Order: sequence, then C-alpha cells, then structure tokens
Amino acid sequence: MPAQKISPRLADLERDGFVVVKSIVSGDRLEALREASRKVEALARAGQWPHIRTVGKQFPPWDPTPEKGIWGVQHLMNPSLPGCGVFTDLYFSEEVLSIVRELLQCDDGELVMELFNMLVRPDSDFELRWHRDDIPAEASPDVEMERLGRPAFHAQYNFALWDDDSLVLVPGSHRRARTDTERNADPFEKVLPDQLVVKLEPGDIAFYNNNILHRGVYDSKKERMTLHGSVGHTGGSNLRARNVLQHGIGAWVDQVDLTRLKDGDRQRAEDMRARLVKMGSESGDVGYSLKG
Repeated sequence: MPAQKISPRLADLERDGFVVVKSIVSGDRLEALREASRKVEALARAGQWPHIRTVGKQFPPWDPTPEKGIWGVQHLMNPSLPGCGVFTDLYFSEEVLSIVRELLQCDDGELVMELFNMLVRPDSDFELRWHRDDIPAEASPDVEMERLGRPAFHAQYNFALWDDDSLVLVPGSHRRARTDTERNADPFEKVLPDQLVVKLEPGDIAFYNNNILHRGVYDSKKERMTLHGSVGHTGGSNLRARNVLQHGIGAWVDQVDLTRLKDGDRQRAEDMRARLVKMGSESGDVGYSLKG
C-alpha cells in the first residue's frame, strides 16, 4: 500500500482494532434504508428469502428455513431481493467508500466488492462465541501471530439503523495472540478482561478488524437492523477469498444492477465487481473459515 499520512480514524483502528464514525447517513436516506430493511426482514422471517442466518448456528452454511428463528439476512445486493437497489446505493456510496479508502490507505482502483448483509433481532436471545473471523479457536499463539502480522486488506463494518450495542470486543486484540485467560475462557464467557461494548446510534458506522477477538450478544426484546458489510483491497486476493466466497456471493454477483448509480459511482462499482469476479475465478473451492 502507498505510504500516506495516518488519519485520526486510521490511528484509532490500528491501535484499538475498531473505530466509530458518527452519523454518516440521516433524515430521509436513513428512513429509506429502514423501510427497505423492514420489508427484507419480514420476507426472511416468513420464509420467503432463503439466504438467512439461523438462531443456533454462528457460521455458514446456514439452513435456509427460519423455523428456529433468524439473526441475519444475507445478500442484500442480490437482484432477486426486493429493495436491493437501496442497499446497493449505500454499499457503493461515497459516504462509505471515502472512509474505506482512508482506512485502507488506497484509491478506488484497489477496492474490491465483498459482502453486504443485515443483522436483525433474533426471535429468542442468542449469543455468538468469542472468535476471530478467519482464525480458528484452536490456533496456536504462533499461528495467530503469523496471521495477525499480515495486513488486514479489508474494511468490515456495522452500520446501525437503530440503536445497537450488540458487538462486544477486546480492544487491541487484533495485534496480539490471545492471553492465557482468553484462550482458556469459556467460548461464551460473559466478560473478558478489558472488553468493550460498541454502542452505535442510528446512522453510525463502526469499522473493525475482523480478526479482533469479538462476539455478538443479541437481545430478542430490542429492535435491531444493522447493515453488516465489508470492502476488500486488491492486495488481499487469496487471503480474503475464503472469508468472502464462503457466503455464496459468486452465484449472483454478475447480475447486480449497477445502472441506477451515478456515472462515477457506477464505473467504480463495476470495477470493484470485476475484481471480485477475478478473485473468485482464481480461487477455486475455498471451503469455510470456521465451523459451528
């Protein structure tokens, strides 16, 4: 990556493993996203959208039926999903991608389209275990550090449409192997030393390194619609392939309708998609990052 002056946001991300940017969207645009999200959530709960995250299972692949309840909806940009254009607009917007470029220290020519999903209120309380997204729990300290020592090559984020305090993480843990306490803790330990609850208000976006030690705690009594996305960097090609392609985006990415985007945004989006397709064509069968 080219050497650039480190911004305060990037300094926070590098030090803590996450950074919150306040109110990148508000007013009519926030309400339009809420309206589209309500409709998508209703379809998913009614069993009319098979790409869901089901309660009781943390990682893909998920059962396409919602009998046990859902905690997420996959593939918001899939052209078969009603309202997909609203989500596509946001994913490729300058509001989001300007922050991505800042955090990845790159230009538009290095951005790669990745994932855009939604996390929702479960039908019954549900918690994720402590994890790093692309490093298995059984990894030794040396293996952890070998992986954590490489550039992240991604910008992963939660964008809240309602108040959200579901993400719990250990600041700085993206830079080191787990401590003995963390390694020996119950996977669903309620409190780890120095943990922090990331609190978002509507329109806030939190970017975080997906290999920070983190978990999700989902309250069935609290409304939640949080858009969960990631954007890649060309430098991460093989490193990011499994983390992205395991979600099945390759089955429909070439059909995403980008014609509604403004000219500059559309060309950027088309180029980002082409880089994802290239990554998929070069990666073969990638399997799954984690089990459970």
